[in-house]
Amino acid sequence: MKTNYELRYAAHPDDAKQYDTARLRRDFLIEKLFEANTVQMVYSMYDRMIVGGVMPVDEKLLLEAIPPLRQPFFLRNREIGIYHVGGSAGIVHVDNQTFELHYKEALYLGTGDRVIWFESQDAASPTLFYFNSTTAHRNYPDKKITKAEAITAEMGSMEMANHRTINKMIVNQTLATCQLQMGMTELAPGSVWNTMPAHIHSRRMEAYFYFELPADQAVCHFMGEPTETRHIWMKDLQAVLSPEWSIHSAAATSAYTFIWGMGGENLDYADQDFFEITGLK
Repeated sequence: MKTNYELRYAAHPDDAKQYDTARLRRDFLIEKLFEANTVQMVYSMYDRMIVGGVMPVDEKLLLEAIPPLRQPFFLRNREIGIYHVGGSAGIVHVDNQTFELHYKEALYLGTGDRVIWFESQDAASPTLFYFNSTTAHRNYPDKKITKAEAITAEMGSMEMANHRTINKMIVNQTLATCQLQMGMTELAPGSVWNTMPAHIHSRRMEAYFYFELPADQAVCHFMGEPTETRHIWMKDLQAVLSPEWSIHSAAATSAYTFIWGMGGENLDYADQDFFEITGLK
C-alpha cells in the first residue's frame, strides 16, 4: 500500500480572479482520488479540511497520519466522514470495531488515537471510499448513516432542470460533530443544475465530489465571487475545493450525484447568503 498527499494553499479572492484555467484547476480541482491499493489525500488550508479517496483492492489500507499533521494518529486532532461511492461492499476497521458500508452509506468517526483500515469485500470490484476530515476538539460517538436515516429535502423542478433530492447525513440534526457536515445530493434524470440560486457561507468552506456521471459526459463547476464567477470542467469521481468567499454550483451534460462536505465555525446548514440568478456575472 501507499499514501499520496499534497498541500493546497488558500487564495485571496482578489488574487483568484486573475487565475487562468491552468491555475484554477491546479489550486481548486482534485483530479485523481482513486488509485489501486492507495490512499490519496489533499490537505487544504481552507479550514484545514482534508479531502481523500481510498481504493483497497487485494490488501487492507491504513489511514496514515501524513507528515503535515505532525501526529502519530490521523484522528489525534481530527474527525472524519467516509462515504462508499463505488464497487463492492467495503469494510472500515476502527480499532476493535468493524463497520460494513454499502453504496451511498456514510460513516462518521470521532477524534482520538485510533487505528483505521479500509478493505474491499471483493477484489474483483474494489470499494471506493471518499472522505472529508476536519479538525476536532473533542470526541463524539461513531455512527453509520444510511440513506434511510438521512434528513431529506426535495428541491427544484424538472421545468428548471434542477429537480434534486438532498440527503443530509452527517449533520447536526442526525449526530453531533465538532465542525464536519456532509451530505449527498442526487439529481433526477433530465436535471443538470445544482445549488441554484447560488449562495456563499463565509463561516464555512466546502468541497464537492461528483460521481454517477457517465464517462463520456462532464460537469461544469462554477466558483468565485458572485460578480466574478469562474468555471472548472470536471469528470466523474473528481472533487473541487470551494473557499468561504466562493459560490459553488454546477451544470452538467447529464444527471449526476455529488457529495458536499463543509468545515468551519458554524454548524447551521441554513446559514447561507443567496444571490439572485440574474445578478450573477
